[in-house]
Amino acid sequence: MILYHGSNIVVEKPKILASDRRLDFGTGFYLTSSYEQAERWAFLTVKRRGVGKPIITSYDFDNKLLSTLKVTKFEEASAVWLKFVSNNRNIRDFKDESDIVIGPVANDKTMPVIKLYFSGIYDEDETIKRLLPQKLKDQYAFKSEKALEAFVFSEVIER
Repeated sequence: MILYHGSNIVVEKPKILASDRRLDFGTGFYLTSSYEQAERWAFLTVKRRGVGKPIITSYDFDNKLLSTLKVTKFEEASAVWLKFVSNNRNIRDFKDESDIVIGPVANDKTMPVIKLYFSGIYDEDETIKRLLPQKLKDQYAFKSEKALEAFVFSEVIER
């Protein structure tokens, strides 16, 4: 399977970097199976950082290695997914023991709905009801060194 990473730099040897940003699935190296999603991330990264150019790096991912790793997978936006994202985004020291977390991405289009959930205006049911029609793209958060060994660099696409 091919997975993509969007950035403002080439990432041939991924690393898990500590960050003060609170992401959907916590600290990790993020990939997606959607080229369009990676391209969007690349353009956003350049815009946010004000340096570099949009770059999509692709990797070959061996699905068979999933059986050797601790994987948390969310098939769709659900109450369990929403709680997991909420914990990662709102609890500074929230940690899970997963090597890889796979599931929908809370992107710029979904964040207004999720922020209303965080503020208590929407409950879980209302939030999920509003998110499901949005056809959310996937994301893979590789959260351990062992997980980083499950894929290899393939190519770089400059936009």
